[in-house]
Amino acid sequence: MSEKKMTSSRRHHLKSLILQIAMNWIEQEKKDVEAAKEAYMAEHCPAPDMSGDQTALTEFCKKLHAAIDKVDEERYDIEAKVQKADKEIEELKIKVVDLRGVKKPALKKVRMSADSMLQALLGSKHKVTMDLRSNLKQVKKEVKEETTEAVGDWRKNIEDKADRKKMFESS
Repeated sequence: MSEKKMTSSRRHHLKSLILQIAMNWIEQEKKDVEAAKEAYMAEHCPAPDMSGDQTALTEFCKKLHAAIDKVDEERYDIEAKVQKADKEIEELKIKVVDLRGVKKPALKKVRMSADSMLQALLGSKHKVTMDLRSNLKQVKKEVKEETTEAVGDWRKNIEDKADRKKMFESS
């Protein structure tokens, strides 16, 4: 039994409904957070008593400034502790890496010509060729053909050598 596919218009309609519901949830969540903030502030920070003369109000302002300074000092101290802890964590991470060592992946065999290897190492700017065969001299083999006349006439060779022998003996 084959199931019918959902049409694209139906899918888009359902998707828009889901997005609408999600947007409503997000808005409700924002309202709840705002209400929680207001309730906390009302409970922990009552509205200041503004009744009284000028000296009482200046005294109240001085107390507020002292409280703000105290909170700022605590915040600064806490930030310093957090930064110190973060630095220590980074140092420990480096120590762990040093102790464990970095695992090097197994090398793979790569067929690469000397030219492409130099190009990879030096970059494409350098034009160095390692085609060693092009630098070699071309040597042509000369086939020595011995004359058959010299081989064939052995008596003449002997006579020539005899004449030389006579030259050395006469001197």
